[in-house]
Amino acid sequence: MRMYETIYIVQPDLGEDDIKALSAKVQDVIAKKNGEMKRLEDWGSRKLAYPIEKFSRGRYFYLRCDGDETLIAELERRLRLDDKVLRYQSVKLEKEVEAPAAAAPKAAVEEVAPEAAAPESE
Repeated sequence: MRMYETIYIVQPDLGEDDIKALSAKVQDVIAKKNGEMKRLEDWGSRKLAYPIEKFSRGRYFYLRCDGDETLIAELERRLRLDDKVLRYQSVKLEKEVEAPAAAAPKAAVEEVAPEAAAPESE
């Protein structure tokens, strides 16, 4: 089995029932194609880089699953046919990776006070 991750963006104004139905559809595809779902995360609503179908925001979902290429082909076909999905992208992973954590805040840069220049006396 190959490892895949898929990120898909749905319309930001969907209700919880619609999101649960879409998640159930994704899980159903994985189960029918003998895949194994590892993780499904809701990354929340974010501003898009450019408007897609007149939406300036989108709700992001991260899916990590194991399966073969027929599973991904069917999953992408189903996502393409669903009007609620704005964009999607699937990537094959070479090795197991951890999902990137949120960036840690940068440490405060300490400014060193300039040394007081001692006046030279002659």
